[in-house]
Amino acid sequence: MSKYEQINLEDYFQSGEGGQALTYTRKDGSAMAKMFLYGLGSETVEREFNISKAVYEIGISCPRPIRLVTDGERFGAEYEVIQNKRSYTRIISQEPAQLEPLTIKFANLGKQLHSQPANTEVFPDMKEVMRPWIEKSTCISEPLRARLLETLAGLPSPKTCLHGDFHIGNIITDGHKDYWIDLGDFAWGAPEWDLSMNLYLACYMSDEYMDKLFHLDATTFRKHWELLVKTYYGIRTQEEMVACEKNLLKYTALKLFFNFSKRYNGKGEPNPKLEGLANAFLSGMAPGLF
Repeated sequence: MSKYEQINLEDYFQSGEGGQALTYTRKDGSAMAKMFLYGLGSETVEREFNISKAVYEIGISCPRPIRLVTDGERFGAEYEVIQNKRSYTRIISQEPAQLEPLTIKFANLGKQLHSQPANTEVFPDMKEVMRPWIEKSTCISEPLRARLLETLAGLPSPKTCLHGDFHIGNIITDGHKDYWIDLGDFAWGAPEWDLSMNLYLACYMSDEYMDKLFHLDATTFRKHWELLVKTYYGIRTQEEMVACEKNLLKYTALKLFFNFSKRYNGKGEPNPKLEGLANAFLSGMAPGLF
C-alpha cells in the first residue's frame, strides 16, 4: 500500500465510466484519477500504470502517467488531464458526418502504431499475455482449450507495437493532437490481435451494448468496421473483405476468451454459446456474417 498515495474523492468529480473503472477529474483540473472497480486487485492497476509509463517514455502519444493512488477502498492511478478532449466515439455520436474521416484517421494511426518496433525487454509478447488465461481459466472447456492453445502456438509474433485494446473509444483528441488511452494490454505481435475484436463487436453486439460502450448503434459501428478494415488493408473488393475477415477469426476466438476469462478472473463455468461461436471461428466460419 505504501506505493499508493491517499486521495480524497471530494476533491474530484466523476468524469467518465468504463468497463473496469470510473474516472474522476480533480476540481482544480490538474489530474484525472482512473479508479478501478471494487474487487480488482492492485496488480491490475500497477500493470497498466507501469506499461503506460513505458509507452509514454518511448514517445507514443498518450496522457502522462503521474502516480498510483487509492481512496482507501479502490486502487487507481492519476494521469495528465487532456484539456477539451473527446473520444472519437463521442465525436462520431454527436457529429455523424465525422464517421468517415475519423475512421480513416484511426486506421492510419493504427498502421503507424503497428509499424513501430517494440522493445521486447519492456513489453510482453501478446501470445504470452494470452497463454496463461487460456491455460488456467475454468471458463473454458478442455476440448476448446486444446484448440485455442494449438491455434495460439501457430500464430506469428512480429516484434511491433500493439495497443492491446484497440478501438475508437480508446483514442482521444483535443482537436489538435490525438492520444492513445487504456494501455494496460499494450504488447507486441501481429496487428491482427488489435483488429480482431472489432470484427466481433461489429458483427455480434447489440445496440444496447454499443450505446453503453461507444455511444453508437450497431449499424454505425458496422459501417465503421468496414471502412476501418478496408482502409487499413487497402481492400477493394467484397472477396478481399471476406478473406480478410476469415483470417481474423482465429485471433477473434482467442481474444474473445482472453477477455471473457479476464472479466471473471478465470473463474466460472464454460459458456456454451460463446464456445460454439469460438469453435465456428476456429473452423473459419462466422455465423450470420458470411
